[in-house]
Amino acid sequence: MRLAGKVALVTGASRGIGRAVAERFASEGAVVVLNFASNEAAAREVLAGIESAGGKGVLSPFDVGDAPRVDAAVQAVISEQGRIDVLVNNAGVTRDNLLMRLSEEDFDTVVRTNLKGTFLVTKAVSRQMIRQRGGRIVNISSVVGEMGNAGQSAYAASKAGILGFTKSLARELASRGITVNAIAPGFITTDMTGKLTEEVRKGFMEQIPLGRFGTPGDVAELAVYLASEGASYVTGQVIGINGGLYM
Repeated sequence: MRLAGKVALVTGASRGIGRAVAERFASEGAVVVLNFASNEAAAREVLAGIESAGGKGVLSPFDVGDAPRVDAAVQAVISEQGRIDVLVNNAGVTRDNLLMRLSEEDFDTVVRTNLKGTFLVTKAVSRQMIRQRGGRIVNISSVVGEMGNAGQSAYAASKAGILGFTKSLARELASRGITVNAIAPGFITTDMTGKLTEEVRKGFMEQIPLGRFGTPGDVAELAVYLASEGASYVTGQVIGINGGLYM
């Protein structure tokens, strides 16, 4: 198992990509710390599934955009588990609208969770990784952060910010044996894409050379690789997983 003995913190682990990553990490032997902000029932369902399959996990409820709560939660994980080897920054929200209809409050909400949350959790966890002189950080961005999309200026800005953050941090932490990479998923079958109308889905499908939406499992497989020893020479990279939508 590629992650045996590792402790992995996955934010936004109660659904979608985060859930798939958490389940896949557990199947590879990691102790998975499942973060969630509000949906405790869903998080407990994920944990129960992991444990029933013979894996190990613990719940860690906190808002990734709240600095004191982030620091306290990360310290609690370190106290209980002794270390954090892998961080997957996955927690994210959308508030899609055309610019002229996009409120300042919605813009701030998206940036607070997606970008500031990635910053806060990474800062807290990287302190421990520096002490350990090793670690893996995987940031979940989006193809929208690379190519843009009408009606998603806030989401695209937050996800593009993650790309610059990833590259800068990779340079800062490389000397400590810590790799930092980003995954940029395309259209993945999750709650977010489930809200799209059939007409919109069809339009996007026509732009994807492979002719299908991806699955959370597709992203989870890539995350496992980036978290493993096999990716020890990969850092500062943005890896697209989008069916050819953006090349």
